[in-house]
Amino acid sequence: MTAHVTVLMGGWSAEREVSLVSGAACATALRNAGYRTTAIDVQRDMGALLTRLYPRPDAIFNALHGRYGEDGCVQGLLNILGIPYTHSGMLASALAMDKPMSKRLFAAAGIPVAEHVIVDRDAVIAGDVMDRPYVVKPLNEGSSVGVYIVREGDNEPPFRDGRWPFGDKVMVERFIPGRELTVAVMGDRPLAVTEITTKRGFYDYDAKYAEGGSTHVIPASVDAAVYDETLRLSLLAHQALGCRGTSRADLRYDGEGLYMLEVNTQPGMTPTSLVPEQALHCGISFEDLVSWMVEHAECDS
Repeated sequence: MTAHVTVLMGGWSAEREVSLVSGAACATALRNAGYRTTAIDVQRDMGALLTRLYPRPDAIFNALHGRYGEDGCVQGLLNILGIPYTHSGMLASALAMDKPMSKRLFAAAGIPVAEHVIVDRDAVIAGDVMDRPYVVKPLNEGSSVGVYIVREGDNEPPFRDGRWPFGDKVMVERFIPGRELTVAVMGDRPLAVTEITTKRGFYDYDAKYAEGGSTHVIPASVDAAVYDETLRLSLLAHQALGCRGTSRADLRYDGEGLYMLEVNTQPGMTPTSLVPEQALHCGISFEDLVSWMVEHAECDS
């Protein structure tokens, strides 16, 4: 059994605050499960991080969210150090965070995705690059950071004064109307389908994390065939990217078909987050979930 677990949390991405909450919850649950647990608020000083990883723990619980912690960067460092870590490996993490590349892999696996174009930031500021409604997204952020929906009748550009701190390129994607569905995958098992509803218009950052920002309906009230297909596509997406451990697939259902939006390789991990919520629905407590994740920690070979 793994004895000493180090929880990596915080970081310096746009999702730092969410990561701190996830990390604190996981550290508490691991201690309650009997693990000797050390929590590290990761800063950009890699020398300091390396120092704190000696003596080496038996495993890393990676509770970082967003860039550098979820996109393969810290996974590569841990591979070099030879310390097993939770969630996906370096390549799967990088592929999942890169939205255009992950959509290519989904399409190649037969998973429906929304049509999109990659354009310069200035083209989005200048005017519509596809028929409305459409969605503007950064190429490599999570938690709906920087996501805007441009609808009929909107007069303002999706980002004012040219402010777009997410690089020179922008993904513009056809908006899929309908219902927001999500599935947690644990190993080779899709757990359940949750429908997410919000009064904010779409499931943005505040809807995800603000108190009362959204409502989770589990199991989702959809036809059995749609439910089963949502599970199948979510597991297929997990496998297409080469994910391991836990992931969460986000989809839209327009009443006729399902469309894969993205796979989150390091979803939120508070007791009320979507993945722990689905695990509990399947009879798996939060402590048992994080323990399973630690006991299945790996390095890339």
